[in-house]
Amino acid sequence: VQLQASGGGLVQAGDSLRLSCVVSGRTSNDVAMGWFRQAPGKEREFVSGIRWSGGNTYYADSVKGRFTVSKVSAKNTVYLQMNNLNTEDTAVYYCALRWGSTVHRAEERYNYWGQGTLVTVSS
Repeated sequence: VQLQASGGGLVQAGDSLRLSCVVSGRTSNDVAMGWFRQAPGKEREFVSGIRWSGGNTYYADSVKGRFTVSKVSAKNTVYLQMNNLNTEDTAVYYCALRWGSTVHRAEERYNYWGQGTLVTVSS
């Protein structure tokens, strides 16, 4: 399994970005996808997740109402639409996949990781 994240960039506070994560080598629909982020000097944290089968979505409190996770199965792609960005959203964003349908908020539960894409929000 390989994950390729993209879509990061430099934006101003209040702007929007959409991150993409292309999944290759997935052999089952019984997987869950997670988006995590790591800000400078901080630990990596859960942002959002989605069940591949069923599409149930989950969010950290800090992004609820601003971020939306979705997927297009035919494209093997998971998206993270980020609206009303603020400076605290500045981080490297990672997508991750785990076998099994449960979305976990703990990073150690995930089996595969993308390379990360940098999001920088200026004030």
